[in-house]
Amino acid sequence: MQDTSASSLANSPDVPSAPSVSAPTPLAEALGGTSGNPEGLAGARSFPAFSVTAQELSALIEGAGTFDLGYRGQIAVGSADRVRWLNGMLTNNIQGLPEGTGNYSFVLNAQGRIQGDCDAFRLPDHLLVLTDRSQVPALMAHFDRFIIMDDVTLEDISSTRTALGLAGPLAPQLLAALGVTLPVGISDTLWLIQTRICGVPVQLTGGYPTISPRFELWCANENVRMLWDVLLAAGAVPCGLRAAEALRVLEATPRYGNDLNERDLPQETSQTRALHFAKGCYLGQEIVERIRSRGAVHRRLAQFTLSSEPAALPLELTAPGDSRVAGRITSAALYNGLRYCLGIVRADAVDQHPVLDYSGGTATLVTHPPLSRTATQPL
Repeated sequence: MQDTSASSLANSPDVPSAPSVSAPTPLAEALGGTSGNPEGLAGARSFPAFSVTAQELSALIEGAGTFDLGYRGQIAVGSADRVRWLNGMLTNNIQGLPEGTGNYSFVLNAQGRIQGDCDAFRLPDHLLVLTDRSQVPALMAHFDRFIIMDDVTLEDISSTRTALGLAGPLAPQLLAALGVTLPVGISDTLWLIQTRICGVPVQLTGGYPTISPRFELWCANENVRMLWDVLLAAGAVPCGLRAAEALRVLEATPRYGNDLNERDLPQETSQTRALHFAKGCYLGQEIVERIRSRGAVHRRLAQFTLSSEPAALPLELTAPGDSRVAGRITSAALYNGLRYCLGIVRADAVDQHPVLDYSGGTATLVTHPPLSRTATQPL
């Protein structure tokens, strides 16, 4: 892997600042200013890097790396009608989830446009919605608008809890060494368990089959420094926002508010795991079904490599000989000397022209993902 210093990425567009960056994450506060000036992501501030970004990314791909997820938030959905009601608000099937499992969903308006995204889990006495903190106020307001005659309660519980991410092929072994028993026999869903790591109560989630195994470790704000130190002592490499975001780009996972927004339709995102076509009625379903019946979309998420570093993002793309905007690049990351990126593009443009133009270079459509499962197996 090419060695890329953190300082060389100081002006890199791969970690966009949130429109309104709030307070530092609990981990950033606990660690103080030891790793430079915190940067913003999804409504919170944390550290861009702890060492060399390329080495941190290597840990997330080939070993085990831990990173700050303090920009994530939680909404608790309670009372008697919670399951039926939330099932009617999300694109995935909540009603069919066994307790302790979850899935990824979009939140739509009546026109089928994406208002946000989340992981939703079914727990014994409530439902838990995990999303970026920057989305929580809008989603709370959106949800509240559709509680009519339903016995449903909503509570933003983000202020007292925070999370660390743990990723890499060695991450399951690291958790096992800390005494954590991971669920077995669960497929095609997310899962959530309550556990303890060195005495710290942890809400552990995982299960989405990314190339690099991924976990979220939720704990009380006051315990995050202790949990961070335990993970580092067990062998996890400390990673900043830039490495974690680079892994997201390499795996072609879009971020709402950056790669996706309220203009986009679910099938344009390439995130089919968020959709369930046999669950029954939900807000925006009519539009989703109409697009499904037609079997095509006019725009879609795509991954590209760029011939040169862009001056700034978003980056407009055009097809050769056509001045119309064909799409926009919204996230980028450097890996093995190549600049990978994500963006929503017109399907007709990219189907006819796998190489698109931008000011100062060309964007080439990626047909084979940069990461493979064989490349991420333990050495």
